[in-house]
Formats: sequence, C-alpha cells, structure tokens
Amino acid sequence: MFAPSLQTRATLKDLLHLAWPVVLARIGIMTMGLTDAIVVGNWSGLELAYSSLAMTPTMIVVTTAVGLLMGVQVMTARFLGEGRRHEAGAVLRRGVTYSLQLGLAAMVGLILLGPMALRHLGLADGLAAGASPVLIVLALSMPGYLVSVAAQLFLEALHRPRAGMWAMWVANGVNLALNLLLVPDVLGLGFDGAVAAAWATLFARTSLAVFLIVYIVRMPEARALGVFSRPRRDPPAEREQRKVGYGAGSSYFIEVAAFGAMTFIAGQLGAVETAAWSIVINVSAIVFMVPMGLSSATAVLVGRAYGARDGRGVLLAGLGGLCVVLVLSLTVGLALLPMAAWGASAYNRDPALLAVVVPALVLATLFFVADGIQVVSASANRAAGDVWWPTIMHFAAYSLIMMPLGWVLAHGIGVNGLVWAVIIASLVSATLLTGRFVRVARRLQSQGLPA
Repeated sequence: MFAPSLQTRATLKDLLHLAWPVVLARIGIMTMGLTDAIVVGNWSGLELAYSSLAMTPTMIVVTTAVGLLMGVQVMTARFLGEGRRHEAGAVLRRGVTYSLQLGLAAMVGLILLGPMALRHLGLADGLAAGASPVLIVLALSMPGYLVSVAAQLFLEALHRPRAGMWAMWVANGVNLALNLLLVPDVLGLGFDGAVAAAWATLFARTSLAVFLIVYIVRMPEARALGVFSRPRRDPPAEREQRKVGYGAGSSYFIEVAAFGAMTFIAGQLGAVETAAWSIVINVSAIVFMVPMGLSSATAVLVGRAYGARDGRGVLLAGLGGLCVVLVLSLTVGLALLPMAAWGASAYNRDPALLAVVVPALVLATLFFVADGIQVVSASANRAAGDVWWPTIMHFAAYSLIMMPLGWVLAHGIGVNGLVWAVIIASLVSATLLTGRFVRVARRLQSQGLPA
C-alpha cells in the first residue's frame, strides 16, 4: 500500500515541477496575441476585427503545424525513458528540418491563398480587404515561429522548460514595445493599426527562434545528446515521430478549423459581433494555455513511462494530469466570473461592443473545465501510443457537432449561440477522450507494453 502512494506522489511532484514553466510559456504564446488585440483594439474596433480575421487562417495553419511537430516532444521523452539519451539530438534535427519545411510551405500557401479565401467567405463589407494585408505579414513569421516550437518541445522533453519560458516572455516584451511604437505609427513609417501589430509579431517570433536554437547548441550536454552528430537512419523511430505528429496535427487542425469557422460565422453577423467573438475567443485561448501546458507536461511523463515499459506509470501520469487540470481549470473559471466586464473593457470600451462581449464571456467560463480535460487526455493518449482515436473523437465533437450547431444557434441568438456550441462540443470531447485514456492505460498495465 505504501509503494503506490510514493509513486503517485513522485508522479505529481514531477508533473507540477515540469508543468509550471510550460504553462507560463504557453500563456506567453497567447499573451503575444493578447497584446496585439489590446493595443489594436484600443486604437480601433474595426482594426481589431481585421486583426482577428487575419489571425484565424494563420492560427489554423500554425496550430496544425504545431501538432505535426509533437513527435519531437513525445519521441525525445521516450528515448530518455529507454535510456537512449544520446539519440535525442536526432529527434531535434529531424524536427527542425521538418519545421522549416512546414513553415515555408505555410508562408507561401497563406500569401497565395489567404486573401482570396477571405474574399469568398461572405464577410461584411470591407472586412476581407482590411484583413488581407495583415494576413500576408503574419504569413512571413511562419518559418521562424515553427522552428521555435520544435526547439521548445525538445527542451520540455529534456525537463529544461525554463529556457523556453524566459525566452517567450522576453519576446513578449519586444512585441509589446514594438506594438506601442508601430500601431499608432509613432515613428512615422506610414503604416499603423493591425498591419503594424503583425510586423511586431513577425520580429518577436523570429527573435524567439534564434535565441532558442543558440541556447540548445550552447548547452553543456548538447554533444552528449547528439545535437551535433549526423543522425543514423532509424526508420522505426522516424515513422513513429511522423505518426505522432500526423495524429496530433490532424486533431489540432480539426479543432482550430472548427473554431475558425465560428469566427467566420461571427463575421457573417457583422463587425461588432466579429470583434465581440474575437475578444471571447482570445480570453478563452489565454485560459486554455493553462491546460495546454499541463497537457505537454503530462505527455512528457506518460511518454517517459511508456519508454521505460512502465504501464502503471503511464496510468498514474495521465490521471495525475487530469486531476491537476480539473482543479486549475475550475479555479480559473471561477476567478474570471467577477472579472468579465473588466477583462472585456481592456480590449475596447465601446458600450455596444461590451453589451455583446460581457454576457458571452461569462457564459464561456462554463467550457473551461471540459476543454482542459479533453486536451490533457488527448495528449496522454498519444504519448501512450494511441494516436488516431483522439483524432476521430475530435472530429466527432468539433466538426460534426460544434460547427453546425454553432451556425444554427448564432443566427438565432448571436454570439452566445457560438459559445453554447463550444460548451456542448467540449463536454462531448472530454467524456470520450477521458474514457479512451483510462481504457488504453489499463490495457497497457494489464497486458504489458510492446517492446
């Protein structure tokens, strides 16, 4: 009876020690978008709508690409669990190469197809034309941003997440300073508003990538990890790294595309509704970074236990992550309730806009817990070798349920209808994914892990 208690405590201690800098780093990612939204929103509500519409297709591409890179984190953690520390550098090198390829493809695709797509979405007059230049500038940041993601995932799997955390917050400071200078065009450069904020984001993201790569190559253990060694061909490991990425990328694409569709539905309602939904989804996305960080920490511990052939460790790491995210998500949701009006007014003080935003933001707190549980359980499943079922379950919840329900409810009750659709879809996703993880982990515990 005593040994399991010790293992459980050790698992929770490892989870919390790894999770807090990862959570802060993920919050830093969204804070960059929050900074843009607040500075641009206070400059102009219309410019905020442009920024939101331009960010939506870029986030669909970015989030999908981040999922495709999740194999870097999972395979690094598994190699460490298997005692193959010297092969971790091979995972990083494959990940950085892959991230550059994805980043360049995303940049070209967004520049060529993004503005055309915006023009054919039936948006209110002027919104597509205003959002297109912003989209093009954001597209230029894709290569640097995805390289920084690969580097950050590698450091987290090594249990060195603080470097990524500090780098992210320094990049946020750079982004804020540039926003304050460029959005009102203090320097007289001839552009302002949402386009200026996009240029600030481009510079901050590229700087972040450079810093993280330099940090990794200067680590004392870089050579022992194989960072400088040309990796030998390892087809099984290469396939598994891609497989994890394909599963995560597919899930992320399904989810973020569904939320992007909700933004375009809001765009059909009008500029006020679009700006209101962008505020609701921006605040929700910042809150979501807490469970997102916990999901990353959970995946590292589950992957390490999987690599060590420890079935009980897989179960404890996953359940530990779910318990922690339940408590934290509930706490954050309750804390936000009395602050909804203040938080909404930080973006824009237009009474017509606030009348739509505040009730929707209060309602949005209902899906925080379910959304947190579903992302942690999905990551735990993939780290435990169950790659495709989370994707199928995400498709069922967000494509088959949330999108059609969102369209019907939005055209009936406005922005609140979009929020209700998210609540229902998140509950479905959380229930399916948690049940799936418990089943997978118990099977691994009872039948043993594959060699």
